[in-house]
Amino acid sequence: MNDQKIWDVVIVGGGPAGLTAAINLARARRTVLVLDSNRPRNSATFHAHGFLSRDGISPLELRRLGREELEAYPQASFERTVVSRVEPVETTRVPRVEPVETSPARFRINVTIHTRTLLIATGLRERQPAVPSLRTWYGTNIHSCFECDGYEYSDRPIGLLGESDDLAQRAMLLSQWSRDLVVFTNGVGVVSDADEARLGGRGIRVDRRVVQDVAGDRNGLTGVVLTDGGVVPLVGLFVRPHYEPALEYVSGLDLALDDHGLVVIDSDGRTSVRGVYAVGDITPPGPQQLIVAAGHGAHVAASLNRDLLG
Repeated sequence: MNDQKIWDVVIVGGGPAGLTAAINLARARRTVLVLDSNRPRNSATFHAHGFLSRDGISPLELRRLGREELEAYPQASFERTVVSRVEPVETTRVPRVEPVETSPARFRINVTIHTRTLLIATGLRERQPAVPSLRTWYGTNIHSCFECDGYEYSDRPIGLLGESDDLAQRAMLLSQWSRDLVVFTNGVGVVSDADEARLGGRGIRVDRRVVQDVAGDRNGLTGVVLTDGGVVPLVGLFVRPHYEPALEYVSGLDLALDDHGLVVIDSDGRTSVRGVYAVGDITPPGPQQLIVAAGHGAHVAASLNRDLLG
């Protein structure tokens, strides 16, 4: 890589949002560099659903296909690396945007990479409930996205495990696929008496006992094991993770964040710092389906391209 090169756009994150933005910018004849750590939160997921013409594809295969398409454009490049720091080369708060042909580099990434604009597409990290064997079936019979994986469990015995205060709301949504549903609070999650009665009206049971582990065999998940020795038979389990933004590398840019730590953007993906854009799960409202993230990437790419014209 030419360390003296000034890219039009550097995109941090090579998921559907980042890669879709990159392809659209490359087609606009922008020089684009995608930097990706290869640590997607859905790496354990075998199948992604709801993506037009790619229903059921592995998320990792979807990313691989996207990289191949991107690298077919001579003005685009993809690098596997961990971005440790982004810093401004000059002030990023000025009254206007210069035309791309004359504007200098505004950001330095990992000390050696210079770019006029930065697009943050690093997504989120998941922190799951502390259940020892949860990762064994995560991505096969244990999931976090209802819209992505709920259909495969239609009318089958499933559970929802979480430690948050929105379990009742999420259980109502999950019951669209199956009402043979048990909500596990793990002794932490909040479900009010009124919400429990409302869920009970749909045949949904709330179990407030502490979860010891999940159980299964070579055929998949078989149930949830409670600390008192009880076992609730299930064929699938949905978890409510806590999501954590991965933004340490841009801490020096002083981006505006919302109460959940997500990057505040306008309708076209612009952040509070000129020249910095954000897209996908790292922006409100947070985790979305892959196809939604990809569409957001295309939208923000169009806005970013127009901004580069001044």
